[in-house]
Amino acid sequence: MNVRLEISYKTPKGTETTFSSNEMGAEKAILIAEDLERTGRLKKLTFIDNQETTWTMKELRKFMEGIQTEPHNITVYFDGGFDLETRMSGLGCAIYYDKNGKSFRLRKNQLVDSLKSNNEAEYAALHFSLQELEILGVHHLLVKFVGDSQVVINQLKGEWACMEEELNRWADRVEEKMKQLGINPEYSIVSRKGNQEADQLASQALKEVEVMSTIQIKGN
Repeated sequence: MNVRLEISYKTPKGTETTFSSNEMGAEKAILIAEDLERTGRLKKLTFIDNQETTWTMKELRKFMEGIQTEPHNITVYFDGGFDLETRMSGLGCAIYYDKNGKSFRLRKNQLVDSLKSNNEAEYAALHFSLQELEILGVHHLLVKFVGDSQVVINQLKGEWACMEEELNRWADRVEEKMKQLGINPEYSIVSRKGNQEADQLASQALKEVEVMSTIQIKGN
């Protein structure tokens, strides 16, 4: 989770000021706050996350301790494929995360028949991955989403306009789900080769090969 610090500070001669930091990881923010507290000159210190929720030092420490037993350090690979001939779509996601000091990989796919284009399938695959994150209990965390769809990622980043009504609806659904879960997304575009695992899952779904597995990754 990323937060920013809002600080009320008092100099040795009694001059007071309030300032806000740049956004940073919660662990780093706690370290900086602890160092500032040792000066004995702080009047008030508040942490604010990307959802504008405020946290005290005690609350944030407790939250950070708690997530060690929940999925964190999450990277999601997603991909969607659309078959023009059958009008079916395959969705795939591979989710990497840490929990209880161990690393895991979740792989899952889905075959759907309600979509009309490859771009819709890509959006649906991202939304599908968010549903899996919800099942895992992920909330109020920074999550990295990796895909090969420039359309989806650039539209969600606000760098490309979304002119198609159907894609606008999908973008709204994705953003609403992100907001509901308190997820702060970080997007990364890769080549299709760089997204091979999710691409394979989507292709398997189109062949009606269902995949649903979670394994511990050894050596991490």
